[in-house]
Amino acid sequence: MERIVCKFGGSSLAGAREFQRVKEIVEADPNRRVVVVSAPGKSSEEPFKVTDMLLMCAQLASAGFHYNEIFEQIAGRFRRISLELGLSLDIEALIEEVNAHIGSGASAASCASRGEYLCAKLMADYLGWQFVDAADVVRFSFEDDLDEEETFRCIGEIVAPLERVVVPGFYGALPDGTLTTFRRGGSDISGALLAAGLNASLYENWTDVPGLLMADPKIVESPKPMRYMTYPELRELSYMGAQVLQADAVFPVAKAGIPLQIRSTLLPKDPGTLITDNGVQSGIITGIAVKKNFRVFTLEKTKMREDRGFLRKLLSVFESNRVAVEGTPSGIDSVSVIVAEEQLSGKLDKILEEIRMYCRPDRLTTHPGLALVVVVGKGMIRTKGVSAKLFTALAQADINVRMISQGSSELSILVGVENEDADMAVAALYETFKGQGN
Repeated sequence: MERIVCKFGGSSLAGAREFQRVKEIVEADPNRRVVVVSAPGKSSEEPFKVTDMLLMCAQLASAGFHYNEIFEQIAGRFRRISLELGLSLDIEALIEEVNAHIGSGASAASCASRGEYLCAKLMADYLGWQFVDAADVVRFSFEDDLDEEETFRCIGEIVAPLERVVVPGFYGALPDGTLTTFRRGGSDISGALLAAGLNASLYENWTDVPGLLMADPKIVESPKPMRYMTYPELRELSYMGAQVLQADAVFPVAKAGIPLQIRSTLLPKDPGTLITDNGVQSGIITGIAVKKNFRVFTLEKTKMREDRGFLRKLLSVFESNRVAVEGTPSGIDSVSVIVAEEQLSGKLDKILEEIRMYCRPDRLTTHPGLALVVVVGKGMIRTKGVSAKLFTALAQADINVRMISQGSSELSILVGVENEDADMAVAALYETFKGQGN
């Protein structure tokens, strides 16, 4: 049986009008058999996310304060959705159940999960589908780590035999039944797990934007959408801070080789972005991203390469201080280490002293304010002149390049520029490559 798993984000479930759009989308394809929902998000009429309000209720309750005023806003939203859609479920009983849960001293994570729970209850009733509680199928260990094996077993045992189901995203349960959640945005992980566990033909992630964009819209005005992408390209762009799905959020479907399609509930006929193992490559460049605030440590030492343990000793200094290294570009007698500035809080002087003691460089300098700009595209592998165009664009924009790196897969080119030049670099590269995107 062909099965499409659809995950709908909070902005796509903000009110009754949005629920109606979801129903139209789901019913447009009979293969859409599993729906995963977030909690209702913001809209023009609703200024706050339900999850944020639930967390505030939990905070007030834990401190011994009354939370009724905030909770009544939550209850009012679900009452309005139920009333406007003419639902038959007992909404008051569900609201009272959640209120009692918060008042019982439940954890903040457990309270936060109730937005998805209520939303899924309403959606199941509206669609006439079966409700399956995420606590019954998404399982965590007592260390609060996802138990993937047990999760897939539960999905196969509970969800697979059912014709059409609605499952709340974001949360699951510990072995003793206690509710726990993924990090914020975890409904994407829930949807990916269900798609992988059911060996779905497609995982659709519905949101309020028509797919992923070639560059950050805060930097570039109206950037082109990316129609096709591979999972390796997604990983490169998300790691570098692009506004795309986080790679670990879609890892279950990437690992299973299940296609992922990002689509908009506001433009349901728009194809959005299709992400696959190998991808349909109709352009050279897929996307451009930037990540700011790095620091570069540069060491110079004569005959450095003859010291076989030099790089190991250097990296061990950062490892022992629990600082992750982003990259290590090197020359014959020099090497640079790039790390995120935020990881160096209170550690900079100690690390410099340890490098001098352990590695004994001839010269050691450090420079803050580096931004890393990455240009990603599977099409670069078989296209000549991409690097020339890239560096010409940066030179014409009067941007000094401080570092260059190309991955061994030739999937990306990384350049280091000053923080203050980063946005200009992205804009210049976008103008150069926008006609060669997919």
